[in-house]
Amino acid sequence: MSRPPLHTRRKFAKTAAAAAFGFQIVPRHVLGGPGFTPPSEKVNLGCIGVGGQGAGDIRDLDASGLANIVALCDVDLDHAAGTIKKYPGARLYRDYRELIEKQKDIDAVLVATPDHIHAPASIMAMRAGRHVYVEKPLAHTIAEARAMRDVARETGRVTQMGNQGHAGEGIRLTREWIQAGAIGKVTEVHVWSDRPGKFWDSQGKPYPTDTPAIPKNLDWNLWLGPAKERAYHPDFCPRRWRGWWDFGCGALGDMAVHNADPAFYALDLDAPDWVEAENGPNNNQSFPAWSIITYHFPAKGDRPAVKMVWYDGGRLPPRPAGLEEGRNMGDNGIYFLGDKGCILAGGWSGTPRLVPEEKMKNFVIPAKTIPRCKTNHRQEFLEACKTGKPEDAHSGFWYSAPFTESLLVGLLAVRYGKRVEWDTKALKSPNTPEADALIHKAYRAGYGI
Repeated sequence: MSRPPLHTRRKFAKTAAAAAFGFQIVPRHVLGGPGFTPPSEKVNLGCIGVGGQGAGDIRDLDASGLANIVALCDVDLDHAAGTIKKYPGARLYRDYRELIEKQKDIDAVLVATPDHIHAPASIMAMRAGRHVYVEKPLAHTIAEARAMRDVARETGRVTQMGNQGHAGEGIRLTREWIQAGAIGKVTEVHVWSDRPGKFWDSQGKPYPTDTPAIPKNLDWNLWLGPAKERAYHPDFCPRRWRGWWDFGCGALGDMAVHNADPAFYALDLDAPDWVEAENGPNNNQSFPAWSIITYHFPAKGDRPAVKMVWYDGGRLPPRPAGLEEGRNMGDNGIYFLGDKGCILAGGWSGTPRLVPEEKMKNFVIPAKTIPRCKTNHRQEFLEACKTGKPEDAHSGFWYSAPFTESLLVGLLAVRYGKRVEWDTKALKSPNTPEADALIHKAYRAGYGI
C-alpha cells in the first residue's frame, strides 16, 4: 500500500495529538520517537538521477530547510559519487522502480534523469501516491506529456517541471506589460539559444559503431531503461544524450522550456495548428546541428494569431527594429513584436526591456497584478507538497505538460522535413501519419507508462 499524501498525514497527526493530549502542542519525540520530524515541517524526498543537474536540484531542495533527503538513485555511481558522499544516511538504489516500490517513507520524488526516463519514473511515482518534481523538458514525447498531465490530474499529486525562471520576476513583468498594451497586439515572437554549441557535440552525427567497454560503475541496461537496446558508448552518456532522438529532445528540449516560457505564459498560447522547420542535415539518429522552427498559433479571444520562431545551433533571429547598434541580444533570449513596439528579454525568462532603450525612460511600469513567488521554484514545490494543493506549484503539469506538448510538435517538422499540421485533441498530425511512431513511442518490457 502506498503512503498517504503528506497533507493527509499531517491532518491525521494533528487530530490524533489533539485527542490524546487535550489540544496541546506535542513534542516530536512523543509523536514519533527520537529524531522524528513531523510531515508538517519537512518533505521526505527520494531522488532519481543525482549526478549533474540532479546534484544541483538536491542542493537547492535541501537548502530550503523543507526537505529530508532519504533515498538516492543513480545508475552511474561515479557520476553520482559527490551526492552519495554528501548524504550517507540516505538509502541508495540503482533502479528507480525499486526506490518507488520499496521506499515507503517518501512523500515526493525528484526525477533528474535523461529525458527518456522522465515519464516512466514520474507516472509510476504519481500512481504510488508521491508528488513529483521533474527536470525539463517534462517528457521525451508528446504522448508522454499528455499522459503525465492526465495522471497528475487523476491522482491529485503536486507536480513541478524544472523551468525555474517560471517563478521569477521577469516572466511576470513580461505578462503584465503585454496585458497592459505596452507594445500593442503581439503577432510575432522570436526565441533563441546557443545550444548545443559547446555544451554537447553529439548533434549532426550518426550512431557510433565502435563498442568500448562499459565503465565499471555504470549499469548500462538500467541507463537505457525504456529505450531500445544499444551498445554503450561515451557519446551517449553522460550529458551527450541530449543530442540523440532515442534519449533526448535536442537543444529545443534543453532551452525552449526556459526561453519560450514567457511567450506561452504572457500570450496564453495553446497548441500550434501547424509547424515547419529549416535545419542542418538530418540523419534521424541525432538531432541536426542547427534548426529554425516556426510555430503558428491560431487567434484566441482578442489575441491575434501568433507566429513564434525558435533558433538554435548558432542561428539567430533578425535584430528587431530600433535595437541600438552594437547592443548584444545575448546567447539566449526572446523578443515580442507588437503593432506598437518590441519587448526584449534575456534567457531563462529574464527581465524585459522595451526596444529601443530610449522608450524605457518614459515608460510607466504597469501595476503588479500577478502574485509573486516569495521563495524560489524548487521551494515553491516543497511548500505545495505541504499544503497538498497542486495549483500552488505554478509550473505544475497542468501548465508545463501542454507547454511541453506544443514545443515538441516542432520536432516533428524537423524529423519529417515538411510543414506538419497538428490536431491537439486527437494527438495526431492529419498530413503526417508517419509521425505517430514519434508521438507514441515503443518501450522495452518493464518500462512502459
